[in-house]
Amino acid sequence: MSDAVQLIMNGLIIGSIYALVATGFSLIYNVTKFVHFAHGRVVAFAAYIFYLLIKLGLGLPLSIILTIIIASIFGAVIDWIVYRPLRKRKASAAVLLIASIGLMILLNSAILAVAGADVKSIPITNPVFDVWGARITQLQVIIIAMVFLLLIGLYFFMKHTKLGKAMRATADNNAVAQTVGINPQKMYTYVFMIGSGLAGVAGILVGLEQNLFPEMGTSMIIKGFTGAVIGGMSSVPGSVAGSLFVGLVENIGIWWLPSGYKDAIAFALLFVFLLFKPKGMFGGKS
Repeated sequence: MSDAVQLIMNGLIIGSIYALVATGFSLIYNVTKFVHFAHGRVVAFAAYIFYLLIKLGLGLPLSIILTIIIASIFGAVIDWIVYRPLRKRKASAAVLLIASIGLMILLNSAILAVAGADVKSIPITNPVFDVWGARITQLQVIIIAMVFLLLIGLYFFMKHTKLGKAMRATADNNAVAQTVGINPQKMYTYVFMIGSGLAGVAGILVGLEQNLFPEMGTSMIIKGFTGAVIGGMSSVPGSVAGSLFVGLVENIGIWWLPSGYKDAIAFALLFVFLLFKPKGMFGGKS
């Protein structure tokens, strides 16, 4: 029984991190209407920035704040330098997708060149508690609580603020949004900042919970993309549910399979949903 509880706990914890990645990814997709695969590299970029700030001795609270700010600015810079010029040339979603894949490769090479290929870790004091026979760390409790609060905050931001409503209007109908005075280009930049800020939080949590390595962004975007597809690419809440589902299935799956099959489980889920339910569990809802 304790093993089952442990696996479920682990699934919820890693699923929460996947949910942050998937939420930012889905938010960008819904507003801009293209797949930003370089989003996973923003997670890795933020994790390494956080590691650097900690090494510089800035302390945990200040490093967290600065990392989120830097990640948000980095997202805006990506939009300004890469995607905005392509949009001005009326580039199709396919061209933007190819650009995002190129950017993904470029950022991975840049991280590898600057940070090196060796695995890095951030040492922290992390007490362990027993919960229903399972072992959970203080950091893992913080991860679940922080992700929950962030996602609730994002929901209220999108539903009840002027900027959030403008983003939803742009996502629903770009042309109509322009007729009521909404500047889509500004909305694209804002959504990249918010999505990249969420990626920054995910990078921080991954950096504290796991080891850092240059390819970590690939794993994060695969899991985030899978969660978004399972929940429904057009549904941000669905992306959260899909990501939690991925985390749970992965960890329950390794009860019978070796841990090296976790990525294979995620790919299998992705293929099943793409083949049999491409709109996801909550597809069609915005």
